[in-house]
Amino acid sequence: MESCPKADIKNLKERLKEENFYLHTEAGEQGRLPVLILSLKDSKQKRRPAVVFLHSTNKNKEWVRPLLEAYASREYIAIAIDSRYHGERAHNLTTYRDALVSSWIKGDTMPFLFDTVWDLIKLADYLTQRKDIDPKRIGITGESLGGMHAWFAAFVDTRYAVAAPIIGVQGFRWAIDNDKWQARIDSIKAVFEEARVDLGKSAIDKEVVKKVWNRIAPGLASIFDSPYSIPAIAPRPLLILNGADDPRCPLDGIKTPTKRARKAYAKAHSSKNFKLIVQPGIGHEMTSLMVKEASDWMDRFLKQ
Repeated sequence: MESCPKADIKNLKERLKEENFYLHTEAGEQGRLPVLILSLKDSKQKRRPAVVFLHSTNKNKEWVRPLLEAYASREYIAIAIDSRYHGERAHNLTTYRDALVSSWIKGDTMPFLFDTVWDLIKLADYLTQRKDIDPKRIGITGESLGGMHAWFAAFVDTRYAVAAPIIGVQGFRWAIDNDKWQARIDSIKAVFEEARVDLGKSAIDKEVVKKVWNRIAPGLASIFDSPYSIPAIAPRPLLILNGADDPRCPLDGIKTPTKRARKAYAKAHSSKNFKLIVQPGIGHEMTSLMVKEASDWMDRFLKQ
C-alpha cells in the first residue's frame, strides 16, 4: 500500500481532514455503515474526484488508510468503509464466519458480497450529494473481497464511473464446472462444512458449492457471474488486476468474461476503457504494481 503514488507534501498529516461517521443503509445493527473519509483541508478545487477503496477479508477500513492518504494527497476525496461483519460491524473474530453459516441455515441475509454491495449503493447516494465531490467522477477499487465488492458495485450502480478491482474478479460457475473451487471456498470454509453436513455428504463437492452459492448469494454462479456482469460495466472504464497464479481467481476462469467485455467495449466504441493486467508469478496477493496501476487508472479517467 505504501507504493501508491503520493504528492510531495511535507506536512501531509497536518493538512489532512478526517471524517468518521455512520450511514444508515437499512434497519438493524448491520445497517449501520461506518465510513472513513480523508481529504486535503485547503484544496482550491470546488468539486474533487472521489475514490472508494474496499478492504479484504478480516481487515477493516483503517487497514487501507495508507492508500486513502496517498489519494487524498493528490486532491481526491478518499473513502473507506467497514464491510458487513468486519471492523466496527464485527463483535469478535468469528462474526463474519458466523454470519455466513447463519445465512446458509436461515437464508435471511446475504453477507457474502450482496449486502455490502447494497451498502455501496447507499454510499453512492451520499457521495453524489456532497458539495465537494464531482458526482460524475467517483471511482471504486479494492483488494480480494474488496475487489469483488468493487466489481459488483460498478456492475449494479453506474454512479461508480471508474472501477479497478484487484485480485477479485473470477468465474464462480467456471470454477464449479472445472473443479477449481477449492481455494475460493477455503477462504470461508465454515459455511461449506455446515452445508456438507446438512446435505449428508462425506466431503465438500461441487454440488455442495453450487447449493451454497445459490443460497447465500443467489445468482452469483449464474446470471450475476463475471461473464454477464463484467461486460455490463461497459462503457465505463474498467481495469481488472489479477495474479497469473492466483488459485482463488484462476486466470482461465476469466477468459470468457474478458472476451465478452472486449466485445462490449468495442461495440460501445470505448475499447481503451477496458484493460486486464495479469502479473506473472503472483498468486492471491495485491502487489505494488497492482496498486500503482489502479492509481494510474483512476488518474487517467478521473483527473480529466
